[in-house]
Amino acid sequence: MQTGIPTLFVEINDLNYIFVVGKYDENQNLKIIEKIITPNEGIAQNKFINIDLAEKLIKKNIQTIEDKINYVFKEVTIIIDTFENSCINICGFKKLNGSQVLKENISYILNSLKLAISESEKKKTILHIFNSKSILDGISIENLPIGLFGDFYSHELTFFLIDNNDMKNIKQVFNKNNLSIKKILIKNFIEGIQIINQNENKIETFFKIKINKDRSHISFFDKASFRYEEYFNFGTSIIFKDISKVCSIKNETIIKILSDKFLDNKKIENDNEFLEEKYFEKDSYRKIRKKLIIDIVNARIEEITNIILKKNINIESLNKNNAKIFIIIEDQLIFDNFHKNFKFYISQKYNFEPHLINNFQTDTSIVNAAYLSAYGWKKEAVPVTQTKNSLITRIFKSIFE
Repeated sequence: MQTGIPTLFVEINDLNYIFVVGKYDENQNLKIIEKIITPNEGIAQNKFINIDLAEKLIKKNIQTIEDKINYVFKEVTIIIDTFENSCINICGFKKLNGSQVLKENISYILNSLKLAISESEKKKTILHIFNSKSILDGISIENLPIGLFGDFYSHELTFFLIDNNDMKNIKQVFNKNNLSIKKILIKNFIEGIQIINQNENKIETFFKIKINKDRSHISFFDKASFRYEEYFNFGTSIIFKDISKVCSIKNETIIKILSDKFLDNKKIENDNEFLEEKYFEKDSYRKIRKKLIIDIVNARIEEITNIILKKNINIESLNKNNAKIFIIIEDQLIFDNFHKNFKFYISQKYNFEPHLINNFQTDTSIVNAAYLSAYGWKKEAVPVTQTKNSLITRIFKSIFE
């Protein structure tokens, strides 16, 4: 990484494009020097719907930054948090009959599994590949067991993929702006690594649940390996919709009620305490019990946590007693009023208290993205870049150099 040379990062999330420029100092630390956040026009329902609009918006903002810092970018690192990804866990093996595990054995397994995924998922492109498990004669090995003797070796990989059409559109909007893509990183991956790096207890096995306004997802990291993610087409906005429907009040009124933070249970003296008229400036006054609103919210939060975690059959095989849970609630009003409720309903199934994260700071996420882009991650089997290196070349570079 060259010192003092501007580096461009662009995050595409459910709401915004975030353009960030950083420079590396003599200690290879990234310092953020420019940042622009703008609505993600041209994107709807996790897809590009207007490529021309997206191209023009991206060009306008990058041009603004280039003019300001007097520098022309040639490449960009992309962080995606809107396009739906899929993940596949697959295992390969090698019979050793008492011989050593060789580099060639592992590279053959990796290459074979990658080929199998490419052939079975022709409509998708691989973004990340992680080492999930290495097992030699029934014993799980933390590091690659090169040089060890055994009879049977199995190696499990986790592949994260994106639809070819989404990849094609991402490339198009940036290539049309004369930018080559250096790396595409999944934001769930970046945030998971951020949790690992910042946690004093070195927690490396955990679920991360992020609940946005209109979409939610769950991610799972196992011994620092990114192993699973799943998206849900609902978020905290359904809480507002339920209150509005049951109580027949407008969204503006609900926001005013929640902004007063009266819903802390300690502040409600009895079950028959009603909402005051002050909340109904733009709505007809209705005699509504505060307890009713709490009951509506609790019912919906319980349903959300059940679908995402507690009754999610897709994660049953991943569920472990030692897995911690980190929760991110994007809507500040919901977080302020009901974060304890989310913790309560998740804790009902587990004997420990979930950890709450208010949100991830953009600058910190970009710094983590820069590190991962430059150095990769210890559990990555093949750091996937937009270069012309063959798969086998990248395998040997990432594992054996």
